[in-house]
Amino acid sequence: MAARMDGKVVLVTGGASGIGMGCCLRFAQEGASVVVADLNMERARSVSGQVAALGVDSIPVEVDTSLPEEVEAMASAAVDAFGTIDACVAAAGISHADYVSREADEQKAADRFDQHDMMLIDKSLASWQRVIDVNLTGVMLTNQFVAKRMAESGGGAIVNIASVAAKTALMGASDYCVSKAGVWMLTKCGAIELARHGIRVNAVGPGYIKTSMSGAATSNEKWVEARVKETPLRRLGEPSDIANACLYLCSDEASFVTGEIIFPDGGLIADSRA
Repeated sequence: MAARMDGKVVLVTGGASGIGMGCCLRFAQEGASVVVADLNMERARSVSGQVAALGVDSIPVEVDTSLPEEVEAMASAAVDAFGTIDACVAAAGISHADYVSREADEQKAADRFDQHDMMLIDKSLASWQRVIDVNLTGVMLTNQFVAKRMAESGGGAIVNIASVAAKTALMGASDYCVSKAGVWMLTKCGAIELARHGIRVNAVGPGYIKTSMSGAATSNEKWVEARVKETPLRRLGEPSDIANACLYLCSDEASFVTGEIIFPDGGLIADSRA
């Protein structure tokens, strides 16, 4: 039986770690050629190698998704390599302005996580703007330049990674919550504007997921215990849980689905406490 993404080309931003990496590997398992786009080129090459080991074609592309010239070059590199872009997962994002990668000083990140200067009353404009630039503007630019390429070839599917924070306020994370709520509205606007080009646009809103971005927090046993207690399914999610949702939305199985958001969150939002 043919795999669900045989012959398709998928571009994943933030593809070198966490949810993005999970998507790259999951789509490859279903037969897709994968463009691994990330700010960290060394890790992008590593993930691209893992994808190729699954028997499909892959290229790494270095990109800062907050810069339009780099996003445009990323889309061009994908088309130059494979001729088209059938699907895109916009997974590049940061949890706060100081986030870089798991290779950064994790204890410093953990200390930062516990500080109260992340509250709105103390938040600097530069900190706010950095999160918006990456999490919202970066997704908009990815959608824009990828959609232009998809429109030229008759359509495609875009999935934007939002968060439960698109719907539920999180203490000390106003910039993150606003950016993810913006991604959700951007998804709906994109869906109605791009439908005429045969492009579907949906979003996925993860709950608490074990990734490099949450590594500083998930190394804190008390934090993990509290988050698991909040989640009705009583566990943290895995990148594969999110990748499976993205796979569905990019596949032909979701051919009549656009402008929607799926929350793979273990029941977090459904619970009356959320």
